Amino acid sequence: MIKVVFFAALREQLNCAELEVNAGENTDSIAKIKQLLVEQNPQWQETFNNASLLSAVNHEMVDGSHPVKSGDEVAFFPPVTGG
Repeated sequence: MIKVVFFAALREQLNCAELEVNAGENTDSIAKIKQLLVEQNPQWQETFNNASLLSAVNHEMVDGSHPVKSGDEVAFFPPVTGG
C-alpha cells in the first residue's frame, strides 16, 4: 500500500485528507499515481493537471518521474506563494 496525503488548501479543494492506493505497476511513479487518482476521481483532473502542484515522497520533495514503492508516503501540496 502507498499512503497518499493532501495538504493545505488542496485538502479542502479535494475534500480528502488522505487515502491509500495499492502498490503496483500503475503506481510506480508520482505521475502514475496522479493519473490513477484522476481516473478514480475525475473531478480532480483540473487539480492534478496543474503543473505547479508540488509532491513529496517520504518527506522529500520530488518531481513526477520519481519512483514510488509499497510503504511509501506520497504527499501533494498546492503551489507555494510568498510575499
